[in-house]
This record gives sequence, C-alpha cells and structure tokens, in this order.
Amino acid sequence: MTVPRDTHKADRVGMVGVARLLSNVISPPIMFALTGLALGVHARPFWPGLAWGALYSALIALTPMLVVAYLMRTGRVTDLHMSATNERHIPYLTAVISGAVAFVILRFFDGPELLRCLAILSVITLGMLGLINTRWLISIHATAAAATWLIAALIFGWVVGLVLLPLLILIAWIRLYLKRHTPPQVLAGITLGLSAVLIMRALGCFLP
Repeated sequence: MTVPRDTHKADRVGMVGVARLLSNVISPPIMFALTGLALGVHARPFWPGLAWGALYSALIALTPMLVVAYLMRTGRVTDLHMSATNERHIPYLTAVISGAVAFVILRFFDGPELLRCLAILSVITLGMLGLINTRWLISIHATAAAATWLIAALIFGWVVGLVLLPLLILIAWIRLYLKRHTPPQVLAGITLGLSAVLIMRALGCFLP
C-alpha cells in the first residue's frame, strides 16, 4: 500500500498541508450536514427548516465524528482519514445507525420529505461503503462529494451544479494528491454516489 503524503506531521507543510486541511474541512460528515441544512431550509419556512436540518446534521455528522474522536483517543483509530480499512468498521456502523435514527424521527414527526430521502441515502451509501470496505478501500470523500453535488444540482438547478462542480473535482484531486486513494478508488466512490442518488430520484426522491 502506498504511504500517504500526509502520514507524518513533518510532511504536513506547503501544498500537502493545504490539501490535508481542505480534506479535513470538506469531509463527508460536513458535506452531508451542509446539504441537510440546505434541504431543510428549502423544504420548510426558514426557522423550522433550519431546526430540522440541524437535527439531521447532528445525527448524521456530529455523532459519527464524536465516535471517531473517541476511537482516536483510545488508540483504535490511528489517523482521522482511516486509511486502514479495519479502522473504518465502527465509524461506518455508527453512521448507518445514525442515519436510520434520523429517518425514524423525520418519518414519525413529519419532518421534511427531502431530509427523509437524504437519511435513506445516507443509510444506503454508508451501508454499501461499509460492505465494500471489508474487501477494498473505496473513497468515502468521493462518494459524499458526488452524491451531495448531484442532489444540489437536482434541487437547486444545474447552474448551482455547475458552480459546485469544481468543488467535486477539487475533492477528488486532493484525495489523489495526498495518495489517500488510487484513481479507481476515487472513481468507484464517485460512481457509487451518483448512482445512489439517481436510483432514489427514479423512485421519487430529490424532486425540486
């Protein structure tokens, strides 16, 4: 396995440092959290929509991030990016459970339909990533970036999609530049993210 460029602290300077910072900031939980907030506000009046979006974001993003922080503190995860596939099992399981809990709350308390769809998407994609992860290291960054980009384009229009497209390309490039993933792993992640959204769209989700 290729050693990532940012493995050692001494290497996290210059372009490597910038790329690592961007990779941490534009992380999958953050991408889904921001998408949840945007869809909540889009689906309902501002404050109720923001509250629903914040609830979704807390469950789908904050909970898994806290679990990862705990695993790092206890030594069961050595790096935030978890390049070792065996370190990803608990975070994936936590994220799937969090997505399921989010859907149940949204379903039974009449939350926005767009957020219900997003919760289902979270469970499906994270479940698939978790299964693939048992055999192969697929890029969750690429999956999340592709899925959230396509959702934004479908809901808010293709002008927004074109504006955000460079961000998707940037995220893919960063993961390759840092040598956290190979081109096939990034392409597989993008394919999974796009396919999951398109399938759910065909089933009636993510309609503007």
